[in-house]
Amino acid sequence: MSHDGIKIVSAEEARRDASQEQMKLPVEATTPLKIRVMKTEGTGVEIDWKDGHKSAWNFAWLRNGCPCATCHEERGKSGRVPGEAKPRAQALLMMYEAPPRPVEVTPVGKYAVKFKWNDGHEAGIYSWEYLRKVCQCAECKAKADLM
Repeated sequence: MSHDGIKIVSAEEARRDASQEQMKLPVEATTPLKIRVMKTEGTGVEIDWKDGHKSAWNFAWLRNGCPCATCHEERGKSGRVPGEAKPRAQALLMMYEAPPRPVEVTPVGKYAVKFKWNDGHEAGIYSWEYLRKVCQCAECKAKADLM
């Protein structure tokens, strides 16, 4: 529940948020050296970081991990983590849903990238720091599991 900038959270959410705040990354870890957005191929985004690390995300993960306030709050209410898809309602006949793809990709200053998705959503600004913190490589996932 939020009101005028006040957000009431559980003790676990507060601990998780505090540990993420303490996890400030060095500048080299959040500065991209090379960014590849495979929009035409429809596969995803790859980033080579200044510290030598490489990260990759598919478009479905990025759409489900949208960092905008609306998506973040919705994930919090349902207990999902960034990148985890919403559960689909069970129906006798499942309707086709096009896979997430960006219609537009726009740099935001020198600190982020913004996607306009084929479902019309375009509120999320994916900062380099956010993307590095949600890196999907085995090494980063293993570190996240230890926390």
